[in-house]
Amino acid sequence: MPSDLAIEMRNISKTFPGVKALSDVNVSFGKGEIHALLGENGAGKSTLMNVLTGIYQQNVGSIAVNGEAMEFRNASDAIKAGIGMVHQHFKLVNTFTVAQNLHLGWDEAPRYITHQKLNLRAKAMSEEFGLELDPWAIVDDLSAGEQQRIEIVRVLARGTQVLIVDEPTAVLTPTEVDSLFKVLRALREAGRTIIFISHKLDEVLDISDRVTILRRGKVVASHDSAEMDTRKLANLMVGREVIFERMSRTDPVEQSEIVKFENVSAIYPSGARALKNVNLSVRSHEILGIAGVAGNGQRALSEVISGMLRPSEGRITIDGQDIANLQTANITNLGVGHIPEDRLRTGFAGDLPVSTNAVLRKYKDGPISNGVWFNNHQAVAMSQDMVVQAEVATPDVHVPIRKLSGGNQQRLIAKRECDIAGRVLISVYPMRGLDVGAISRLREMIMRVRDSGAAVVLISEELEELLEMSDRIAVLNHGKIVGTLSIEEATMERIGLLMGGEELEVVC
Repeated sequence: MPSDLAIEMRNISKTFPGVKALSDVNVSFGKGEIHALLGENGAGKSTLMNVLTGIYQQNVGSIAVNGEAMEFRNASDAIKAGIGMVHQHFKLVNTFTVAQNLHLGWDEAPRYITHQKLNLRAKAMSEEFGLELDPWAIVDDLSAGEQQRIEIVRVLARGTQVLIVDEPTAVLTPTEVDSLFKVLRALREAGRTIIFISHKLDEVLDISDRVTILRRGKVVASHDSAEMDTRKLANLMVGREVIFERMSRTDPVEQSEIVKFENVSAIYPSGARALKNVNLSVRSHEILGIAGVAGNGQRALSEVISGMLRPSEGRITIDGQDIANLQTANITNLGVGHIPEDRLRTGFAGDLPVSTNAVLRKYKDGPISNGVWFNNHQAVAMSQDMVVQAEVATPDVHVPIRKLSGGNQQRLIAKRECDIAGRVLISVYPMRGLDVGAISRLREMIMRVRDSGAAVVLISEELEELLEMSDRIAVLNHGKIVGTLSIEEATMERIGLLMGGEELEVVC
């Protein structure tokens, strides 16, 4: 094995019950390079990396690190070999502080230390890698973007030589992405190996030196990034020509107000302010895009509409009905669907089968239920239809949903929530972690909800996505709406200024 290779994986195969996830995969990762790993959802990227990090053990094949054959029986073996991974789904203790999570399970964590000193150590760690964190904050009160930063700092602080990052920019703002890329490039210059998993093809071309594409568990191509463009990468990923185009808008229609916020404020259970005097309306046949830097109230905005968080002040109505004191189930019955920010924590029951999760929001309705008995046969049949319509890749609907890839989980939850969104659809980072083909299908699904006459709230940190899909865009800053723009008025520059705190006259 050449000395410039950090990792060599040969003839790797991995089979799960009913599924061959990897088939004779051969791939190598060089020292001092950023190597992108691409593929559609379910192509085998995460499984391959889970084998490399000792979470899974391959059925066939070998792994060498710096020329030495390795057998990883568990994740600890891989960590000892200098391999660390920032997973797409966070592995944090939500009731702990940022500082506690950064030190948890780390041999170098002091045995006895005051909270003050622990927080100072955590602060120094975050500053070292240019990723701002509040050591005193409780993880459960943080946005997905802030939680992602904790994961990145925690792995980097342990001195890994091979860093695997799975969709690391999915929850970061453009400025945060720039900061992360500076960190990754600095690590590359120091001789470390970065394995970069992403569906954002422009970012892949920007940051990577080489790219390897998986399709259906096999390597189909490996090239220098300089030889590729986004169209070539997309075509290799899906095995066909991919057409990139902006979403078309429907002709003007008569609209009515469906959702209305009147001076709404909200406070998280920790006591932190989430929303402040929000005045906003969402109309029928409309997608209202919500922009903002991570942690500025996006999650709270979605949760007060769906009933997961009660407003501390103000009034929220759907079709004129005050929903402030309604339970989540009662709000759902008004025709409200919710694609949440964290699908595994608030959207699914991970250990339950696909069939149960698919009908989770309809389990009291016929023909699944007669009010007393749950009809599992009907639930399975309905879930099978949903899986086909949403193009969810699963061996059957009886496997636990946590075993599906993130993209397949997202397709299923999007289909489930769009089906019940007769009046309102709240969609929070719906494209996160999806491949180019899945993004196109999900966008069409959301547009159909809008065109049916519902009001859609689309929360995203991808400004291009908001500009392509929204009819209006509102911007959140520190829990306040600082401006609302028609799509004709909205530009990247103007939205960026609002995200930074510049206020316009708010138009509801």
